[in-house]
Amino acid sequence: MREDLFVRTKDGYDIWMRAVPAAADASRVPVVLVHGARVPGIGSFDLPVPGGSLAADLVAVGHPVYIMDARGYGRSTRPAAMDAPPDTAAPLVRAWAVMRDLDAVTAMVSQRHSTARPALLGWATGAMWCGMFAALNPDRISHLVYYNGLYGGSSEHRMLGHGTANEDPQRAGRFNRRGAGAWRLSTGADLLRGWDGAIPFEDKTKWRDPRLAEAYVQAALASDPTSATHDPPALRSPSGALEDSFCQATGRQLFDAASIAARVLVLRSARDFWSRPEDAETLVRHLDRATAVELVTIPEATHFAHLDRPEHGRAQFLREVSAFLAVP
Repeated sequence: MREDLFVRTKDGYDIWMRAVPAAADASRVPVVLVHGARVPGIGSFDLPVPGGSLAADLVAVGHPVYIMDARGYGRSTRPAAMDAPPDTAAPLVRAWAVMRDLDAVTAMVSQRHSTARPALLGWATGAMWCGMFAALNPDRISHLVYYNGLYGGSSEHRMLGHGTANEDPQRAGRFNRRGAGAWRLSTGADLLRGWDGAIPFEDKTKWRDPRLAEAYVQAALASDPTSATHDPPALRSPSGALEDSFCQATGRQLFDAASIAARVLVLRSARDFWSRPEDAETLVRHLDRATAVELVTIPEATHFAHLDRPEHGRAQFLREVSAFLAVP
């Protein structure tokens, strides 16, 4: 059973949510799942293929689950500038804007479940968004799963930082806003490139179900009504997440984790191309006010651990998350 709904932010954006209810007698904390920089909620957490729905897995152990699309993504309101050429505006949807989306979503979840504090699970950029929200609102979040997220733990990042296309060629250390534009396009091949590169087998089907990879791409493209107007089909994503990621990739923290009061699981894949060991270690070191802190690295897992085959990270991912969220 799934219910799709919208909640209005204080600045007038309609944020799409999907509610996946647990059994009527379930007593575990409700969980909000937050996507990353490119693929919205359904493609990230609720694919209609075996092993493709983290939402269904969490519901099965007793958690009501909510999936959201941040503004500019999927079914949520897009800034008007996303309908103009990308060179006509600065990078859209910085982290401060997503805080308004999380404010509205968590308030809705709290109201529906008569609880002041739901749990947040964020993936990649979604982890950073959730961490920032938990730091700014320490009394509103019970649990935080910080999954493969950056935190500014190092000034070097071979994919995102200095010397990459993200850096302004005229001003070292500054983000290349002109090159990034307001928004960017991603094809199906773009979405799979990093995943493929992290899998240590030439035959990728040994590591992930090919039906799942196909469903992931299809859901991502279907999330943007303009995707079919491009050749090949491509979805739009706001570039603000790239600018925030560049800041963290070059050693700048966008929030202070010392303000977080929730229970925190810092979960990282050993083969992750996005977060670095230094991000997880620095985050843990800063979490001195958190109710409890756990750091888990899943050996040999990729950035997409929750979508890979069970023996390649997914089974341990589900065990760690389920056990962590089960403790009040």
